[in-house]
Amino acid sequence: MQAVRRLAGGDPGVIADAGIGFAAAVLIAVAAWGSPRLIGSSAIAGPSWLLALLPLLMGVPLVLRRRAPLLMWLAIWAGIALLSLLADNSLRGMAFIVVLFAAAYSLGAHASLRHAVAGLVVTAPIVAVISYRGGLALAFSQSHGAKAVALSSLQLVAFWLAGVFVHARRQAAALAARTAALQRQADQAAAAERARIARELHDIVAHHLSVVVLVAAGARASGRADAATLEEIEHSGRQALTETRRLFGVLRDPDEETGRAPQPGISELPALAGSLRAAGLDVSLSIDGDHTALPPAVNVSAYRIVQEALTNVLKHAGPARAEVTVGCADNAVTIEVTDDGLGNSAPPPPGGGQGLAGMRERVAVFGGDLRAGPRPGGGFTVCARLPVGEPS
Repeated sequence: MQAVRRLAGGDPGVIADAGIGFAAAVLIAVAAWGSPRLIGSSAIAGPSWLLALLPLLMGVPLVLRRRAPLLMWLAIWAGIALLSLLADNSLRGMAFIVVLFAAAYSLGAHASLRHAVAGLVVTAPIVAVISYRGGLALAFSQSHGAKAVALSSLQLVAFWLAGVFVHARRQAAALAARTAALQRQADQAAAAERARIARELHDIVAHHLSVVVLVAAGARASGRADAATLEEIEHSGRQALTETRRLFGVLRDPDEETGRAPQPGISELPALAGSLRAAGLDVSLSIDGDHTALPPAVNVSAYRIVQEALTNVLKHAGPARAEVTVGCADNAVTIEVTDDGLGNSAPPPPGGGQGLAGMRERVAVFGGDLRAGPRPGGGFTVCARLPVGEPS
């Protein structure tokens, strides 16, 4: 019924297969009922019911050449075996050549390699027996015995190999298209994450420059600039310069407005863990070291990495328990998020998901490193290191 609906809908593949099957059935019918001179065939003898079924057994199966190529191949050879067994015919001429060569090509081009090889192996004894007895003679093969077997087999295998080659090229093209689509998705995810990082860094730089302007204006209004004021200006200026260097090379989407809400940091991680516990994820959080003196960009990126990692656990790990460890030192912030879920037991696809792509973008801004992958005992691990200080 599905094939009928596709035919009615004008599916080009179904229409072409129907045309090929009809043409093959007509050729076999002419060979069975018409004059042998019409298509250069030997006369086909046998009971009337067998000759009537022959177009259905050898021609019509080509309609299935795309949807069920192995079934098509076996049906055609079942018809040949039945004709040879009951009538001991000599199968020669254009009708049989066209049908068998088209079937061999279709088997290789549209079946999986395993099914294509299986079809060839199953029918090899039939080809050998019929050819040896002189019952099957394809193009350029008019002899009997071992030579006929070899020539007939080589011709069929040649068309079969042509189909296998076409099938391999088609699969390679489909794989390349899928890889390109996945790469486009990864690029889009990376671009979106860069835009988000740019907005966050914009807010941080704007904050430090605002501090510089306000402190300088206050010092000018008071008519004096003591050492503490100058130190504050210097500190804020250095922070703004550091974040500006990181901002270079990070793309920003001009269509999006910059958010004005305060950016989260490591101090907000307990609240994040609490919200995920309320959502059903068992989270344990450990924060070591002083994070209050961290540069704002490092602070917010550490929060975002933990947030994305825990979101992935909630989405993909199934019932699981997650452990988060954040270590704050003078030279770097280290982050480790592990879970014991079952959903992440398989290796991630090449390039990782969109969440991993975003984390890699954040780590790359600081010249750090990220490792993510399945754990040996089950679950998943994300480890990140964010260097503290000016980027190289």
